[in-house]
Amino acid sequence: MIPRFLVALALLAWTVPAAADDISATGRGVVRVVTIAVVDDKVVGFGHGSGVAVSPNRVVTNAHVMELAERYPDNVLIGVVPSEGTKSYQGKVIAYDSQRDLALIEFAGAGLPAAAFYTGPVTEGDAVVALGYPGNVDLATARSAADYIRPMSPVRSEGVFSGRRSLTGIEVLLHTASIARGNSGGPLLDRCGRVIGINSAITRGEEGDSTFGFAIADTEVAAFLREAKQEFATVGTACTSIEERLRDDAAVEARAQADAAGARRDAAARAQADREDALARARDAAEHARENVMAIAGLLLVAGALVIGGAGLLESRGERRGAIWAAVAGVVGVIAAIVVFVLRPSGEVKVADMPASTVRVQDLPAGRLLCVFQPERSRVTISPTTDVPLTWNRAGCMNDRTQYLQANGRWDRVLVPDVEQTVSLLSFDPATRTYSNTRYLLSAAAMEAMRKLRVTGTPKSCTIDPVPLDRLTQQQAAVRAALPPLPNEKLVYSCRSAD
Repeated sequence: MIPRFLVALALLAWTVPAAADDISATGRGVVRVVTIAVVDDKVVGFGHGSGVAVSPNRVVTNAHVMELAERYPDNVLIGVVPSEGTKSYQGKVIAYDSQRDLALIEFAGAGLPAAAFYTGPVTEGDAVVALGYPGNVDLATARSAADYIRPMSPVRSEGVFSGRRSLTGIEVLLHTASIARGNSGGPLLDRCGRVIGINSAITRGEEGDSTFGFAIADTEVAAFLREAKQEFATVGTACTSIEERLRDDAAVEARAQADAAGARRDAAARAQADREDALARARDAAEHARENVMAIAGLLLVAGALVIGGAGLLESRGERRGAIWAAVAGVVGVIAAIVVFVLRPSGEVKVADMPASTVRVQDLPAGRLLCVFQPERSRVTISPTTDVPLTWNRAGCMNDRTQYLQANGRWDRVLVPDVEQTVSLLSFDPATRTYSNTRYLLSAAAMEAMRKLRVTGTPKSCTIDPVPLDRLTQQQAAVRAALPPLPNEKLVYSCRSAD
């Protein structure tokens, strides 16, 4: 097992990128859009542009990229060429807005990782990145027409956001990222890879003038997609570097751990104080009970002696029968006094006899929980930030189906899905009631390599059987070792009881 494991890691080192790149992550959903018009078996028109996925099988692009489809509605083949894989797909226009210069294309085939739109403010001077397939690059590098329908990664160019403008009544974003004709329909991104616009036009650089690009603003794209009844992902959290977020959150987590440890110490001290107080009260009660029993024994002895004395008085008066009964009663009283005295309680209370501590264990939650998203501790590029309901038991079973592994007081699980191009490191800390999802947005090739590391025989459901748990431990170690040094996202949640 170990040699094969090491070989797998060695091979994977050639396929996994050195770092998880936000722009490359969005680039997984960027496509080339090709249009070919054929009339009477002759190609009468060819065009191409770019697009970006807003759902697994739908991409948004510019309306003018679909010019041939408008001119030859029954004689145009629309091709959608992903940035990864080996296949291209035939698409069709399902929404079109010439005024906003936007179109929505649907295709059947492998699903694409959808991009997310940034809904927060963009400030002049902010860094922006354009992704797409510029025609001048294609002219310089394409060897044949087949290269236009062969999947390849998009070209990126960087610039700054220069402000919002109005172009033919449509809000656009002015920027300095270099784009060319083939970039039409491709995304304009912030530095965290969130879409802020769709590239549409460029200014002409004449007599040494600088060239600027125009992108259809996010507000216009959102309105177009809503009118098309197309759902799309949005993210409103500000862009921060993953290094900064991980560093800051580590400090927050350390403070939370210290607070939880302090709370446990305080609870234990209170429990010990309560136990000592209960022990003192129990000792007082036992001593009082002992004194009461001894007093009863004394009363019985005195009463018995008096009755025996009365028996003698009756005998002197000649009342023999009464004297006998009185003597018997007196003797019984004396004997009872002796028995009560001998069986009196000791007045001692043993610590072992005290009930166990009743302090509630706050760091071991179980049952239904509601985990609330914490934006100040998170970094988000594409993921939804809705709260997460979950069910937890103290053996590390999540939602009655997923087994976690315990390490250093936390419970962890690595998820390598069959379809989504994301590896997730899930973690639950019972002490601080913190749930986190650290996400690596990987390429198709990297994901395929990750899936090969999954070990046969790992538990498909919750278990305490050490054999499948050992296999799961090996699998998680292999996947962790092969991941890039830094993730793309970290989503942090604070959990509370939902019962």
